Amino acid sequence: MKIKSKPAVATVSTKRTRTAVKKTAAKAVAKSAEKAVAFTVRTDPGKSVYLAGSFNNWDPAGKKMSDKKGDGVYSASVKLAPGTYQYKFVIDGTWCADPENRDFVQNDHGTLNSVITVK
Repeated sequence: MKIKSKPAVATVSTKRTRTAVKKTAAKAVAKSAEKAVAFTVRTDPGKSVYLAGSFNNWDPAGKKMSDKKGDGVYSASVKLAPGTYQYKFVIDGTWCADPENRDFVQNDHGTLNSVITVK
């Protein structure tokens, strides 16, 4: 007598698994919606320049900007999802609003943060 057996198939469907799958899918969609945003600031050549903002938890050394031509024009590119962000440049340790951006808000320290909206 031959006994035919079916291969065991494990199916696990829990709320936790479905939630993890949804979160992973949401992150993938958000990543695909991100756009490269260029930031530039002009200052003296040889300075130490960084970009800090709401997109990197205001880390003053989070994004180093480079002066590729040595002419004092520092630039950096950051991938950002659509939304509104506040930022500042940190030039030799001094926090500076973007002098080329007229869109700004007052912060909790009584100074100004530059604002950029990514669509």
